[in-house]
Amino acid sequence: MTGSDSFKHGTAGPLVGRDSDLRRIRGLLGLGAGGGALLLSGDAGVGKTAVLDALAEAARADGTRVLRAAGVQCEANYSYSGLNQVLYPFQDALGELEAPFRSALHVALGFESGSPPERLIVSNAVLLLLRTVAARTPLLLIVDDLPWIDRASAAVLGFVARRTTGIRVSLLAASRSGLRSLYDGGVPTEYRLQPLDKESADHLVSTRFPDLVAGARRHLLALAHGNPLALLELPSALPTARGPVLDEVPAVLPLSRRLETVFGSRVTGLPRPSQCLLLVAALEGTGDLGVLQAATRQANDGYGLDDLAPAERDQLVHIDEEVRRLRFRHPLIRSAVVGNSTSSERRAVHAALAQALVDQPERRAWHLGEATLEPDENVAALLEHAARITLRRGDAAGSMRTLIRSADLTPPGPDRARRLAEAAYVGAESTGALPSAQRLLDEARRAAPDHKSSLHSAAATAFLLLNGDGDIDTAHRLLVCAIETETHAYDAQDKALVDALDTLALVCFFGARHDLWQPYYRALKRLKPKAPPILSALGRTFSDPARTDAAASEELDELVAELAGVTDPVQITRTGTAALYLDRLGDVREAAWRVVRMGRDGGPARRHLAGLIHLCLDDYLTGMWDEAAQLADEGVQLCETHGYTAFAWYFLYIQAIVGAARGEADEAEAAAERIIRWAVPRGASCAAHHGHHAAAVAALGRGDVAGAYEHANAVSPAGSLASHVPHALWVTMDLVEAAVRTGRQTEAAGHVRAMREAGVAAISSRHALLTQACAALCAATDDEALQLFTKALAVPGAQRWPFDFARIQLAYGERLRRSRATIESRGPLSAALSAFEHLGARPWAERAEAELRAAGWSRRRTETSKVHTLTPQELETARLAASGLTNKQIAERLFLSPRTVGTHLYQIYPKLGITSRAMLRDALESGSWSQGRH
Repeated sequence: MTGSDSFKHGTAGPLVGRDSDLRRIRGLLGLGAGGGALLLSGDAGVGKTAVLDALAEAARADGTRVLRAAGVQCEANYSYSGLNQVLYPFQDALGELEAPFRSALHVALGFESGSPPERLIVSNAVLLLLRTVAARTPLLLIVDDLPWIDRASAAVLGFVARRTTGIRVSLLAASRSGLRSLYDGGVPTEYRLQPLDKESADHLVSTRFPDLVAGARRHLLALAHGNPLALLELPSALPTARGPVLDEVPAVLPLSRRLETVFGSRVTGLPRPSQCLLLVAALEGTGDLGVLQAATRQANDGYGLDDLAPAERDQLVHIDEEVRRLRFRHPLIRSAVVGNSTSSERRAVHAALAQALVDQPERRAWHLGEATLEPDENVAALLEHAARITLRRGDAAGSMRTLIRSADLTPPGPDRARRLAEAAYVGAESTGALPSAQRLLDEARRAAPDHKSSLHSAAATAFLLLNGDGDIDTAHRLLVCAIETETHAYDAQDKALVDALDTLALVCFFGARHDLWQPYYRALKRLKPKAPPILSALGRTFSDPARTDAAASEELDELVAELAGVTDPVQITRTGTAALYLDRLGDVREAAWRVVRMGRDGGPARRHLAGLIHLCLDDYLTGMWDEAAQLADEGVQLCETHGYTAFAWYFLYIQAIVGAARGEADEAEAAAERIIRWAVPRGASCAAHHGHHAAAVAALGRGDVAGAYEHANAVSPAGSLASHVPHALWVTMDLVEAAVRTGRQTEAAGHVRAMREAGVAAISSRHALLTQACAALCAATDDEALQLFTKALAVPGAQRWPFDFARIQLAYGERLRRSRATIESRGPLSAALSAFEHLGARPWAERAEAELRAAGWSRRRTETSKVHTLTPQELETARLAASGLTNKQIAERLFLSPRTVGTHLYQIYPKLGITSRAMLRDALESGSWSQGRH
């Protein structure tokens, strides 16, 4: 029988009214072709599982290997449980993978112990494994109940779904319409399964229930609205021609209640031992027959796996012999099983499962928690430990839920308050659950009203204050009080203390004042045996980099060196923060991308934001402005979604500064003013400094040098680098240039002197470049100025900062022309013009072109006819970009990183003589390029 034949009526298991659906789904999946991915959605009972079954049967008939998995609500907290279901049959094939991928999968699937593997490695390992198997036999992966698949598995499956085309792997997932899934966005196409049309519904009822009286049939069709499950199940409660009362039609409950009732009656009709065993299966969640058997022995209630037979015969459950797992035929069957049980029965089953899962601490702790009614410190401690394991795996939401249950089972007192506070901290600092965090903090205070604020309570409250209407000083006082009065003995290994100090560093940074940082410095000195490197580095590089010492760079070197094998998003983002003002975000770029990808796959929202912030800032400094703008848009949306208003200004700043550099002065100044209006009432001076920086660049672009001076001076007064104002380092050239152009030579010279006295040039090549250039701008003689400009442009690594470098080339060319070295001026001016055009920095490009015209230069038409060579990968990148794909989408197509795509485009634009993505299509069609060999 062919796959298409199996869709026809009269064959085994026909689906009435679904021929067209099945053909379309098969085509979208690429079954029998190259592969593909599809999300099948629809209302409860619409027949999604039946369609999955029919497609599986057809695929098997065509020689395709079919693998099935189903999401389980109580398993949603257990990382990679869904993936375990999918890959269990491939245990032997794991040996074909290379060691890093094989090891990652063994740990992720629970076959071996070890450090949690990076999700990207697990994703690539799964993809490689599936490709290897599919090379021999085409694969169809079917995932039912997608919303209940655990986060980690959902992320991996989403990764695979985006790469199925062309590798003979098809992925079909099913989800009830309206349910939000962790997998949202992972499948490129969604197919909504509609109710049966009137003709098909009538045919189904007439064929399956010919004895229904006419009135009952009409009533059934009207109530069911084409829902196949209702059409098939409800007739058992309706009168038939063989019944005692021919025309009596019972009152009808709402559809969901009615279906629950029908399933419940089917469950209660089973023998008691079968019902007991189904309850174990429903609460266990994965259907693992080994666990079910062990749990029945622990329960010792006289039932065993043999009691599944009545449920199998009644088609309530199915045993997948290949992977030795029990599967419910429909999710409502599981709901009915649980709904028909008593609370004492459920607790007994959870207790039995806990005993059966002694080798799985997370699951065991959870079942113990469900089996326990009264406060029990032992169980609460196990749950707290399980929460820590979950958090290390990157599942902050699962950790938060487990901590809440731990607190529920903690006897009244400080420990209960502490656990609630830690759950609140995880919610506020990682998951983005700010409203829940506030409720948990309120509960913590009620749990121990006489107990002073815990470290996690103070840190969580600080986050809520920052993102609400609170101010910096209040958050600071709360944190300092908790740190200085807690009984932590300044133990450097105390996680709560480290978390509180990290939060304090953030608050101090926001405030940008010398006095705010003093309690932080005091705490670092008291830490035993010594301050952790990350806290020490933050105290130097993040607080007052103008006055940092060499030890800060050494500490940062060590932190950066550790990132290669790190998957913990907390460590990655804290290291990135320490690297920011030493201009070393490029060193953490790949790790930051890992955090962003983790966030996009459902990881911690706060960490996702931090990764985006670091990438945006690095993109701006290194000239990748298109990507900076895209990531900033993503960051703004993420802040709005999760209520992280205190971090939105970072992304508004990126939008403003890029817009300012590109000549979108009105929009940039509006965004800068929005930042300043938010920051000033809260005492968030650092945010206001960023806003003034963007406004200064916008003013310079439009020629308003007086306005530029005012804004730059608001960050740090001319002649000094304000104490603990790290962003003062980023406005040095803006301030000096504006001062010189407004006749403030004394102020400009004073600022250069302050830069030199602070040793700013030693921080990075960018600051060395800016220091020499600022000195050149305010030099008294042309000879001195030209020598300093030459030194600036010769700084090793200076060209890594294209906008700053081009601005200095422009200033150098201007000074040359004014010193009557007209011909010599054309070189730096032309180079500056080319860089500005590539960046899209229109005001500076216009200024450079005007200078060039004054130097006797004009554009030559022949220049545009020059043929440039593109490598094959550059050509493919250009074509995809011209089609409208983003850097991220191009990266996924070509198996590159978004940064590599950005680099290719950076090299492509000047080759094609263009300055923006919008010009790509015309440039490619013009033929002013040739394809080279790679």
